[in-house]
Amino acid sequence: MISRRGFLAALAARADRPNIILAMADDQGWGDTSYNGHRILSTPHLDAMASAGIRFDRFYSGAPVCSPTRGSALTGRHPYRYGILFANADTGLDAPSKYRLPAREKTIAEYLKGLGYVCGHFGKWHLGDFSGPMQSDPVDNGFDDYYSTVRKVRTLDPEGYWTPRGRVTEKLEGDDSRVLMDQAIAFIEKAKQPFFAVIWFHAPHEPFFAGDRHRAPYVQYPERTAHYFGAIAALDEQMGRLRQSLRDLKIERNTMLWYASDNGPEGDAQIAASPGNAGPFRGRKRSLFEGGIRVPGLLEWPARFPKPAVVTAAASTSDYLPTILAALGQKAPSGLDGVNLLPLIADTGKRRQKPLGFETIGNTRGSQTLAWIEDRWKLLSNLDTTPDSLFDLDNDPSETQDLSSRYPAISARLRAKLEQWRESCTQSRRGL
Repeated sequence: MISRRGFLAALAARADRPNIILAMADDQGWGDTSYNGHRILSTPHLDAMASAGIRFDRFYSGAPVCSPTRGSALTGRHPYRYGILFANADTGLDAPSKYRLPAREKTIAEYLKGLGYVCGHFGKWHLGDFSGPMQSDPVDNGFDDYYSTVRKVRTLDPEGYWTPRGRVTEKLEGDDSRVLMDQAIAFIEKAKQPFFAVIWFHAPHEPFFAGDRHRAPYVQYPERTAHYFGAIAALDEQMGRLRQSLRDLKIERNTMLWYASDNGPEGDAQIAASPGNAGPFRGRKRSLFEGGIRVPGLLEWPARFPKPAVVTAAASTSDYLPTILAALGQKAPSGLDGVNLLPLIADTGKRRQKPLGFETIGNTRGSQTLAWIEDRWKLLSNLDTTPDSLFDLDNDPSETQDLSSRYPAISARLRAKLEQWRESCTQSRRGL
């Protein structure tokens, strides 16, 4: 029987454990926030997070498309290690998934459940189906509850939500970001123990629509642009509602609230048909140029980091798991691609020591299919006979000048490391 002293110690330890929230937009470009300089779009609540907390200016999605990035966020590993190579099927609410998160991959939720956390998922899952031969739903991966969709849905009057009890049959009206946040906040309010909440918005992924109120400030722009800006405005409003709920519950100080996007903006260029903004960066969604993988990245955790800071070192969605485990005093497992970001936040002058690798398939909108980022240097390669490209991201973040012919030794060194990393991913997929 546990002693009174032991019981009180256990209560104290539980009280010290931070609540953890991973919030993520879908297809929001680096430039689709006013804190990153958008000239039209207003995102006051994301701006407030950036002003009060930690802003990552070189934050990378794990991939240039959604499903692989989501897997990296939950496992700390590159998706090519476990076979989620591209976005899952998205041709209908009940179209079967192409990929699923393998049972052998241990997620943040599975680690945290062992530490006394209650875990919930809300919004877009995209890592497997909720029934059938490609099932790999949130409960299968450590979550206690979910109110989620298999893949994309309309951002207004959505349908396609499921819970562990089955498909949601009631008609859902209004903004989708509000619909899923209703469920997330209810989960947080009911939590009797430290919680882990994953809130993955559908906005501003197509088909994006916004209600009259959120679209009103942008009606002078093309209709599609107004809907896009309105969908992000609605998402931003719900992030503000979430932050206020944490304050109302008096748990905001010891809650780690992360925010990012799963990849860059859709489309081949910023036009009325695809109004997403990649900022000053080259490329967009599906591309391994910076615009396809450099995304907004934020963290608020006042108990640990009471003063705002800007981190210029590279960081990634793969870093969530090792950072969270480190914050809880847990040792990270071997075989991760991510790193503990806490030292980089504590000392913003530090540079990331571990490189970042990327691989994708399909139409990359002009980039090569693999990338290797080592501090200031970025190599793009197909690892075949086609030319590689080398960029100095410190001096040329827009990737305008290929330096591979000027620095052949650096290119060769980075290519050798990229080849080694790619082989290690292949071995991981084989279970080795």
